[in-house]
Parts: sequence; C-alpha cells; structure tokens
Amino acid sequence: MELNGEADLKSPLLQCPNDVVITVSSPNQILNKKIRTLVFKVLGITCSSCVASIEAALGRLDGVQSVMVSVLQGQAVVKYVPEVITAKMIKEAVEDTGFEVAEFPEQDIAMCRLRIKGMACTSCSESVERALLMVDGVKKAVVGLALGEAKIHFDPNVTNTDRIIKAVEEDAGFGAELISSGNGLNKVYLKLGGITSPHDLTVIESSLQSLEGVNHVEIDVQEHIATISYEPDIIGPRSLIQRIQEAGSGPSTYQAILYTPPRGGYKVINMLDIGMLLRWILCTPVQFVIGKRFYAGSYHALRRKSANMDVLVALGTNSAYFYSIYIMIKALTSESFEGQDFFETSSMLISFILLGKYLEVLAKGKTSNALAKLTELAPDTACLLTLDAEGNVISETEIDTQLIEKNDILKIVPGAKVPVDGLVIDGQSHVNESMITGEAMPVAKRPGDKVIGGTVNENGYIRIRATHVGSETALSQIVELVEAAQLAKAPVQKLADQISKFFVPTVVLAALLTWLGWFIPGQAGLYPRAWIPTAMDAFEFALQFGISVLVVACPCALGLATPTAVMVATGKGASLGVLIKGGNALENAHKVKTVVFDKTGTLTVGKPTVVSSVLFSEVSIEDFCNMTIAAEANSEHPIAKAVVEHAKMSLQKHGSKNDHFTEVKEFEVHPGAGVSGKIGERAVLVGKQRLMRFFNVPLGSEVDRYVLENEHLARTCVLVAIGGTAAGAFAVTDPVKPEAARVISYLHSMSISSVMVTGDNWATASAIGKQVGIQKVFAETDPLGKADKIKELQLQGTSVAMVGDGINDSPALVAADVGMAIGAGTDVAIEAADVVLMKSNLEDVVTALDLSRKTMSRIRINYVWALGYNVLDADCCRSFVPIHWNTSSPLACRCMHGCIIHKRGLFVSSTAILQETFAF
Repeated sequence: MELNGEADLKSPLLQCPNDVVITVSSPNQILNKKIRTLVFKVLGITCSSCVASIEAALGRLDGVQSVMVSVLQGQAVVKYVPEVITAKMIKEAVEDTGFEVAEFPEQDIAMCRLRIKGMACTSCSESVERALLMVDGVKKAVVGLALGEAKIHFDPNVTNTDRIIKAVEEDAGFGAELISSGNGLNKVYLKLGGITSPHDLTVIESSLQSLEGVNHVEIDVQEHIATISYEPDIIGPRSLIQRIQEAGSGPSTYQAILYTPPRGGYKVINMLDIGMLLRWILCTPVQFVIGKRFYAGSYHALRRKSANMDVLVALGTNSAYFYSIYIMIKALTSESFEGQDFFETSSMLISFILLGKYLEVLAKGKTSNALAKLTELAPDTACLLTLDAEGNVISETEIDTQLIEKNDILKIVPGAKVPVDGLVIDGQSHVNESMITGEAMPVAKRPGDKVIGGTVNENGYIRIRATHVGSETALSQIVELVEAAQLAKAPVQKLADQISKFFVPTVVLAALLTWLGWFIPGQAGLYPRAWIPTAMDAFEFALQFGISVLVVACPCALGLATPTAVMVATGKGASLGVLIKGGNALENAHKVKTVVFDKTGTLTVGKPTVVSSVLFSEVSIEDFCNMTIAAEANSEHPIAKAVVEHAKMSLQKHGSKNDHFTEVKEFEVHPGAGVSGKIGERAVLVGKQRLMRFFNVPLGSEVDRYVLENEHLARTCVLVAIGGTAAGAFAVTDPVKPEAARVISYLHSMSISSVMVTGDNWATASAIGKQVGIQKVFAETDPLGKADKIKELQLQGTSVAMVGDGINDSPALVAADVGMAIGAGTDVAIEAADVVLMKSNLEDVVTALDLSRKTMSRIRINYVWALGYNVLDADCCRSFVPIHWNTSSPLACRCMHGCIIHKRGLFVSSTAILQETFAF
C-alpha cells in the first residue's frame, strides 16, 4: 500500500501499544516537501530488539522522514521524500538487516487524471492513449472518449504530470489539463472571514498544514480563498472548517464557508468583460458547427419556397447571435454602454431543439440486430460424409456451412444444429423445430422426413441429404423477409413542420411590426428617453423587442412536444414492464384495430404439462407411478419429462418416500410412438395408442373414450401398459395462460378484434381458440405464411398488431404495423418487435395499446399548448412597457396583461412548456 501527498514534517503520527515511532530529521528535508507513505509487512519481528534494528537501518537513510514499526501487526510505515530516496532502497535496507519483506509495492505508482480537449472519435482517443503509453514511466493509460478524460498510472521517479501533459499536447496534438493527481486526492475551496492582516492568513495556513491528511494548502491573499488538497479517507471539509475556527484566539475570530471559485468578470477593454468574451467563444461553435443542420435545413426549405421548423430556429438563433455580436462591438468601443448580450440564448435554443431530437432517438433504442440473430441460428461448420457405391462411409470432413452443395450427405449428431434444409436418409431422432415453426414439442424424424436448417437435433444420430442450400433455405428466406420488412418502414411525417409552414411567416411579420411599433414612437419622442439604456438609441432599443419576438417564438416547445411525450411514455411503459421502441411504435399502436396472436408460448405457456391422470386397472397408484418413472427416466422427450415430473409429485402427494426407482431392462425408443422396456418380469409400455396396438395391448371403451375426450381438448394422451394390460393414462397439454381469455375479452371491449395464427395442427388450434374466445383461427401456417396473413389483413384497411415469441414469428412481427414480442421469447423475436412485453403477461398487450392512445392524445395537447404559448408571447412582446433599467437587469419588462419577463425570461418560457409536455 502506498499513499501520495504533501504533509508538514512535524505532523504527529498515530501511536498504539507495542508500536515504536522514530522521527528522523534529514538534512535533505524541506518543510512542505512532497512526501509519500509506504506501508509493508516485515516477517520475523518478535521483540523490541527486532524493531530497533529495523529503525536503526532506516533511520540512517537520507530522505526518510519517519518510521513506525508495529510488533503486533508485523508491519512498518515509512514516510519518505521520493526525490531523495526510492521505495526499492527502503526495501533493500530492511532486507539487509535479515528480515523478509512481504506485501511490498514493486514500484512507486502514482495516478493522475487529465481532461483531454478536442477528441471527436475513437481514433482520437486511441491516438492519445498511444502517446501516453510511449512516455517513459507510464504504466497504464485509459482514455474515455465520452467523458473526455484520461486516467494515467505512472512511476513518479521516472516522469511527472508536466511531461505527461506535454506528451498529449505535442505528440497527440490535443489540449490537456490536469484534473487531479494522487490516489483519492480531493480539493475544497473555503472562503475565509475575519481576516485583518497577512499574519492571520499565515496562522490559518500553518494550522491546516499541521492536520493529518492535509496534503497541500494555498491561500489567495487578495480574495481570502483557501484551496486545500486532502485525503478523504482521513479528513473532510467539516474538520477543516472546524480547525480554521479553532485557530482564532483573543480578538481574532476566523470563519470559513464552502466556496465555489469565482468566474472571470473583469473588464478586458472598456465595457467588454471576460464573461461576454467567453460566452462569444463558447457560443460560436454551437451556432455554426452544432447548429449547422438548421442552416442546411433552412436552405433546402427556402429553395422549395416553404418554411419549416429549421427556418424558424435559424432566424431566432441568428438574430440573438448577431445582435449579441453587435452588442459586444459596442461594449468594446464604449466606456458607458449597458447593453446585454444573448449569446447563451442562441446556444440554449439550439440545445433545446437538439435535446428533442436526442430524446426521440434515445426512445427508439439501439438499432435492431434481429438479422444478425437470425443468421447465427445456422452452424458455422458441418460434417460432410463421403460414401462408396454401397453406402459405406469412406471419410468424414468438417467444412464451412457456406460450402455445402446440393445432394451432399451430412452427419448430424445429438445436440448439433442442422446446417441446411435436407431429407433424412438414415437414423431416427427428435428435432426441436420451435425456433422455426413455433411448435414446442420436438418432432420425430425418420428416413424420408424433411429437416430445416437451424433446428436442433435432440437425441439421435441421423444422416441427411442437402436439398436446399444458400439463399434457398427456409432460414435464409426468413432473413430476407425480415430485412425487406424493416427497410419498408417509413418514418412518420412530423406535424411540427406542417405547423411551421404557417407559423414562421406569422412570427416574422409579428417581429417586424413589433420593431416598427417601438422604433417609430421612439424617433417621434412618444415615450421617455429615460427608458432607453445608456449609449443606446431608439433603433437599437426597438430592435431588442423585434428580436425578442423571434427568439421567444422559436419553437423549442413545438420541437419538444413529441419527443418529450414519447420519452415519458416509454419511461412509464418500462416501469410497467412494456418496452416501446420509439415514437413510430406509439403512433402506430394507437391505430390498431386487429391483434394477431401466435399460439405456442404466447397464448399458451409453451411447456408441456400433465393436466390429468387416470387408472384403468387394479394396480396401485404407487406401482403405476414407479413403473412409469422407471420407463420414462431414460427418455429426453419433453412430454416424457412432464410425465416423470407429474408421477414424482403424485408419489409425494400419496406419502411415498422412495426416491430409488427400479432400473428398466431391454429399454427401447419407438420414435413418434413411445418407449418400451422390462421391469422385473413385467413388460412396460409408455406411449400413444399406436404403440399399444403395435404390441397388441387390448384397449377397452373406457380407454378410447378418455383418449377421444382429451384430443378434443387439444391434449396428448400418454397410455401406460403393465404386463400387457392398460394400467392408466396421462393427459398432457401446453396449458393456456390464465389471463388469455380475459385479455381477448377486454380487447373486444376496446373494439379490437383478435386473430390466432399458428403452425400447430387444426384440432389443437381450434380447441385453444375456443378456450380463449378467438373465433378467427389460422392453423398449420409456416413463418412466411404468418407474414402473408398479416398483409392480407392490412389490405383490408385495418391496422394490425402481431404478438409472438418465437423466431418463426419474426417475419410477422416486422410485417405488422406494430410487432409485440413476449419477453420470455427468443432474442430474434424481441429484436424484430416494436414493443417488448418484459413480464410475458398478455395483459401488457392492453397496457401498450392504452398507453399509446393516451400518449398520442397528450402529443396533440402539447402542440396546442406550444403553438398557443408562442402566439401569446409574440403578442406580449409587442406590448412590453419597461419598468426598470440598470446594468444588472436591462431587459426587465411588464406586458399589458401584467406578465413580467426578465432579460432571460425566454428560458423560463421554454422550460415552462417543457414541464407541460412532461405532464403525462
């Protein structure tokens, strides 16, 4: 551990029992010399004799200020002057006495922070970082582009902050200034009171320097301001103020308060002060560089013989800026001029308008990367098989997926992704196609079945022949469709620009009339000359009011009306678990008249669950469950896992404590049918009716009735036969979400119709639709077909929202006017959607639609307020009557309606409307 700082050599050191402190006065020491504190472990200290030998060795070294050795902690604390002695020399001196040093910093490391000026991109920050790392002694340098700062760790024995700053300025070509140096170094500024002589300042300085943790004290003798650098872990501002107060004695009573350093307000030439000069320097790049977009927009608008918001912004800001230039020239050439510049006004107006643009972009979030997510579904490589004439494998080669050609034979192992569309030619397995089809259940595959690229092979080895490669695969077609749909979305036309076409000419005319209304009476002497400030004539006085109309009417509120409401709405939605990606989504959502729902994972939970079980024989529930668990334990099928989970819960419900289930022998998987095996002397079958018929297990009318009833309810029946007799059954389904029917009903009350589009079979889809109250159902629809259904509905003149969760839903999500993704769904669906329902609760569909309607209503109200406010201000500016003129308030006015507008009142105006737009 090593601490940097500056301290008085007479500062007391903390002492504790069994610690020995030695203070050494070196001829090289100078009061207030920069010192460091070095803390390290010394192994083998057992008595005071050990301590004495270490102290003696270190005390002989020049540059060592003090030594403290603790027997109990086995630790040494050494204060030294780094310009005279290094930490390495101190370590060697201790080791020469025969003790081992541990936890010792390998080298002196100091830290400083610099403010870097002029960086505009990552290339700039990298250039600065390279220049810093090339400085001898710099160990680490990190440059933050966003903050415009650099943090540097360096060896103070090799370099210093001046050299580091010089490297940035000369080698990298950027400006640099020191923010702070040292680890944890803080500064505080205190305004001193009760000072009657220079001796008082000396007393205060000495008193502060004697405090532990104070590194440096500087006092401005003119302003009586103390600048104190201190270590925040040891001392703080309250203790510093208390020490100053205690330093006074007798007639001298000192006070200290926290103080912000004064800014420049001194006169440069005549009435031109530093503040005005700085405002001009800071405002100019804002006006002509940052505000360049408004000049370009105005130019193009005027070429089309129209006036938009850019024209009004350019008029208002240029009027304020060039009037301020005129005021600055007058101040430069006059010894009594009292005019007020408005440089900050033009900067603030530009900032307000750009703030609106920024808020709008911020609400939209980051650019969607749905296409990248889709592309990543396909594996990078595939295993290519070379076969002989008899079909035997000659060789296996791993190749890039993009090099696969039609009719190539590929090997797909369990857990691997299918690289391209193809046909199974050998082997059996179950393939998870949920990311493409949306079907939650893995699909059995056997020779002759088709497989889709990007799907996952779950539990078996298969060989496939490539049938569709490159852009012909289903996955590539989905990518192309998503890309086309995203490119087809056009930005919403801004209402503010349409309003500005009529508003701009009105404001310009009002400004001209205002100027004439004050200039002509002034020239005619119709109002007192005392109203006009010193060194100003009637023309300049009237010009102020004309410019005020332009500036006040500049549509800050008009430009912020939409983005602020959008920002508040998206923030409110986020707090409710509804993420809305920008103003387009909000505007489109309030027009929605039809909501299209996916089935699996959207209306349903998306996970197989056993909803009922029944016994068909005299077998006990414990025996039935144990046999089922033993048979299904080796299966990886989701339905099998659901059955096992339900059977275990049934055993617990009936008080069974047996967690060790009988092992099954002769276990065999029958793809698409079930499993079979032998437990003890009894044969066990678990699967569909087809499996029972294959093994000639008789099924009575009771079994047939149970199966038929559950199939009508969109459930899958898993039958269990023990010893050749049907013992019982489980009904498995993907249950409907509890809120689904309620949401459909509420949407109907909002005059919004509901439609279901799914890739599942007709029987299941119809049953789910009936259960939740959806009458219009489209089943057995592939991803492209879902997008086509959306387009068909749109062609009927209705605005459509799509709610989905799977990759297969992404084309439909981007094709819809508003895409809503379930938060628990795939990343691709979430990225492709306009709205994300983070809680995966269907009630949030209603929340999103209702929020959009209220937001659009608020935006319209904002436009009315903004437009009405600007018109009112323009009227008021024509009727201002001056009530007070002096150098501190040259533009305080009262209008005929009793409104008081200060010289910076236009800021209050914009802020007031900004607050109104946030009132949601």
